[in-house]
Amino acid sequence: MQPGSAIGPWPGLLLCCAVALAAHLAGLAQRAFGHQVIDAYVGAILIGIAIRTFAQPGRRFDKGIDFSARTLLEIGVALLGASIGYGLVPGLSLGLVFGAMAIVAMGMGLSFAIGRALGLSKNLAIMVACGSSICGNSAIAAVAPAIRAEPPEVTSAIAFTAIWGLPLAILYPFLFDALGLTAVQYGAFAGLTIYSVPQVLAATMPIGAVATQIGTFTKLVRVMMLAPVLLAVSLANARSRNVRVTLPWFIYAFLGLVALRSLGLIPDEPRAWLLGTSNLLTLVAMAALGLSADARVLIRSGSRVSLAALASMLLIGGMGYAVVRLVG
Repeated sequence: MQPGSAIGPWPGLLLCCAVALAAHLAGLAQRAFGHQVIDAYVGAILIGIAIRTFAQPGRRFDKGIDFSARTLLEIGVALLGASIGYGLVPGLSLGLVFGAMAIVAMGMGLSFAIGRALGLSKNLAIMVACGSSICGNSAIAAVAPAIRAEPPEVTSAIAFTAIWGLPLAILYPFLFDALGLTAVQYGAFAGLTIYSVPQVLAATMPIGAVATQIGTFTKLVRVMMLAPVLLAVSLANARSRNVRVTLPWFIYAFLGLVALRSLGLIPDEPRAWLLGTSNLLTLVAMAALGLSADARVLIRSGSRVSLAALASMLLIGGMGYAVVRLVG
């Protein structure tokens, strides 16, 4: 009998929950003292990496960590579909909507090519491209199980892509005057190019309410592209493995909830509960991903991932500025 088999996943699951709780409390503490610099998801990964590297939990934790990193992540991704609906799109400028779609499509292809040119594995290149082009950590976490990425790959993609997301968001308000944009144009530019939704808010709030509203809505268009991208990546991955094209269960659940949300069949209260549950499970999964990765292994491949992420974000920034100027 292998160590830990008699007690099942509970030690590892409880450890993941403890790390997730610590990351959540660290986030609350940051907000209490001003501004949250490191979000809970990245915090959970960093705490988990530190524990794996320095404390090296025994094998009795492995089953629960693996369950959290795979099964809980898949459930979290499935429930995320309840927060994505296409009812908002008609309320936006069609030029802006098509511009956002073009940035996601072109950004995915070009970012993937950059990652492969820098020597990243196929899975890492896909995840960096998704994170930079769509919606940061959520996109990476959603795509990871669809391409059967290993936990260290997911951890590396999230950690090193997030490294560049925050400083770029902090830099953005200083570009407002330098780029000669109006508040509306700046909000669209931020929404089209910044890594994650919280960072869009951080970059647009100093400019004003109009920039914040436009930036948030534009970012949501990119977020809604997660559904078709996830479907396309899943199908492509199945074909590349020369297996019958059968999507994982959580993809069907994710797309089903997207459809229900788009049709207005998920009321606000259940939607909020589903989204909260998705966030909680994803946070525990992020802790598990960190607990699966040794910092010494990540550092050896980190420079290439970091460079690919930075190049992708700068590329998408250039495309976003072009779209804003074209749409006007």
